[in-house]
Amino acid sequence: MGDGTGEPVVIEVRRGDALGEGYRRAIAEVFVEGFGEDLAYFAKDPARLAGAVEHMLVLERFHVALVDGRPAALASLTEVGQEAIDHDARTLRGHLGLVKGTIADRVFRTHFQGGSAGSGPGRAEIGFVASARRFRGRGAAKAVLHHLLALPGYNEYTLEDIKDTNTPALGLYEHLGFREYKRRDVGRSRWSGFHAYVSMKLTQG
Repeated sequence: MGDGTGEPVVIEVRRGDALGEGYRRAIAEVFVEGFGEDLAYFAKDPARLAGAVEHMLVLERFHVALVDGRPAALASLTEVGQEAIDHDARTLRGHLGLVKGTIADRVFRTHFQGGSAGSGPGRAEIGFVASARRFRGRGAAKAVLHHLLALPGYNEYTLEDIKDTNTPALGLYEHLGFREYKRRDVGRSRWSGFHAYVSMKLTQG
């Protein structure tokens, strides 16, 4: 993959806990760039959002693409019973205020926790796929996904609740071999801006 100058972009993928706590804030910033639109109710300032969410990222569940040593994209990988997000309500309230922090606690518990990876060996859920704006189109997110799909011990992967309007993501997942297996309509599409959540599955081997 090139960077527009003809020079190849070298992308390294490492697990978040291998990078260490010194990378936590930068990883949180990529998370916010990927999901800031969904989190805008709680705070419009990206720095404030990053401060609120950085504590809750379970680094050992996240795999991070690095470009020139900087986090460029990420995704989580969880098995049944595992969580990629483990937030603290008091910390959220400290960053977002009493009302919005309390609401964030409930929303995150409902939407960010409780993975759907089926029981049994070889099954995993990929989640929280995000890339930093300045690195989009340079193959960072694709590199993370290729890395996850090459890990030993798994033969079935799911991606849950992708907005049907997220055409770039859906196209990337289809290119990698994922196929839709579930669609969940949402009410009030006029206000949400999309009509359904799409879930996809890939079986290998």
